Amino acid sequence: MKILYGIQGTGNGHITRARAMAKAFAKTDVNVDYFFSGRPANKYFDMSDFDDYRTREGFTFAIENGCVNKLATLKSIRIGQFIHDVKKLDLSGYDLVINDFEPISAWAAKLAKVPCVGISHQASFLSNKVPSRNANMMTRLGLKLFAPASCYLGVHWFPYHQNIIPPFIEPVKSWQQDNYIENKILVYLPFENPQKIIQMLKHFPEFEFYCYHPQLQNETINQHIHLRSPCRIGFLNDLVSSSGTIGNAGFELSSEALRYGKKLLLKPLAGQFEQASNAFTLVEAGLATSMSCLNIDIVDDWLSQRGQHAINFPSDPTPLADWLAGGAFDVKSLSDCLWKNVQLPHFSTS
Repeated sequence: MKILYGIQGTGNGHITRARAMAKAFAKTDVNVDYFFSGRPANKYFDMSDFDDYRTREGFTFAIENGCVNKLATLKSIRIGQFIHDVKKLDLSGYDLVINDFEPISAWAAKLAKVPCVGISHQASFLSNKVPSRNANMMTRLGLKLFAPASCYLGVHWFPYHQNIIPPFIEPVKSWQQDNYIENKILVYLPFENPQKIIQMLKHFPEFEFYCYHPQLQNETINQHIHLRSPCRIGFLNDLVSSSGTIGNAGFELSSEALRYGKKLLLKPLAGQFEQASNAFTLVEAGLATSMSCLNIDIVDDWLSQRGQHAINFPSDPTPLADWLAGGAFDVKSLSDCLWKNVQLPHFSTS
């Protein structure tokens, strides 16, 4: 069996999910090629699990000061280049396309009539049972048009629908449930102005902040603010040894924090319904605190809170890899298998 795996590269969450899948596929005799779009080719990092992956331009959001700039986003879209890339993507010889919200491979599969399974957090919002903010029927239509598929699997923290599976969180060897540094906080706000982040953190010298940001280099400021450039291994080690995480409301980081029992303070990316919905869901479930801007008072209150109980999301996506290799038929049996051992706090599907 030969698979093309298309991955949205704008955020690290899609890549993290695909990395776990790549390790599972590596244990099988399935031949998988990886295709990324959404960021410049030289901005990808820690990509050894994907062998000779390919990249294209694709689409991305224009972000200014923690907010989606819709006009700038529209101006940045190169429709002609997108159509060219779709037509040039040769899917002959592929039995299946797996798509994590990547539009070029999704549309190429649709035009070539190759079966396509869409696996993404965005796909979970196709069900009206999933809590959302500022989303409606047109939003759901837009999600389908952006990355069409013949079958969708949503990835979410709660099993709102049988087409929803839990996130896969790779184990970190250094993690132990009760072994963390109480005053250590991981900060990952890649869409915010780094200087504004630093100014906010200066007010709390009794805490050690490890702040990852694509615009920063490794250095320490005011003895307690440790700036870090993106690094997957360093990031995970700082996550599991911290007591809490301050981040935008992206799905993957929130999932990792929940898996390792970290308290969460979320600042959703303004103008992005997915992040607003994520923050709403986690606040309603009592699993996070949210702020609409970088707010010193909210940070102060949150720092005094206790951590959360770790949620045992699965670490091994082999059942999903096997399901895909076997023809991706019975969605309910896959969902039941993946959720059966996950111990969740109370949630509502109403």
